[in-house]
Amino acid sequence: MAPWALLRPGVLVRTGHTVLTWGITLVLFLHDTALRQWEEQGELLLPLTFLLLVLGSLLLYLAVSLMDPGYVNVLPQPQQPLRARHCRECRRCVRRYDHHCPWMENCVGERNHPLFVAYLALQLVVLLWGLYLAWSGLHFFRPWGLWLRSSGLLFATFLLLSLFSLVASLLLASHLYLVASNTTTWEFISSHRIAYLRQRPGNPFDRGLTRNLAHFFCGWPSGSWETLWAEEEEGSSQDV
Repeated sequence: MAPWALLRPGVLVRTGHTVLTWGITLVLFLHDTALRQWEEQGELLLPLTFLLLVLGSLLLYLAVSLMDPGYVNVLPQPQQPLRARHCRECRRCVRRYDHHCPWMENCVGERNHPLFVAYLALQLVVLLWGLYLAWSGLHFFRPWGLWLRSSGLLFATFLLLSLFSLVASLLLASHLYLVASNTTTWEFISSHRIAYLRQRPGNPFDRGLTRNLAHFFCGWPSGSWETLWAEEEEGSSQDV
């Protein structure tokens, strides 16, 4: 493999995420946080649990960013399946396209969307726990210059975790809302531009909260989106 092939955006982004994850974890262990206190007291269960959660979130991140999101091996037009969209960044057509995530350098689509939501949930747990741990080690004192030299890195970590926690919370809440209504981010934002959504009011794929969640996380009830669309059309014609 040529050396420049290793410098592709996806490799750089995933490497950066991995380094940042373990760097923040190391800061939390090296400073006088609750993690360090637990270690000194011989209570290793909580530190080990935290490490396992960090590792789990990292593995989920890599799984979502590296797996096939549901590529369609056809030209984007005129054989594009229902709810699919051609991604300009990936240069592929993706089934039930949700969005292209620059933090993963991969699309979120039909195949990896459930794992993406699971990743957001686990990542939020890790971030909130890390936020608590960082705060537990921030002992404010004067002079501020001395405090900044001793705790500046931990304080920067606390601010970074606060920002990441806010972003993860908003993302998780928005995706759970969309999943509950069987809508994708692309459909929610650009419904006025999508032909199959302009044809009729409302969401033709919404089957109620329980069925929407069952279909998203378990693949039940199964069937193509074209089949669900036809059922909706048939039901609407009978109502008329």
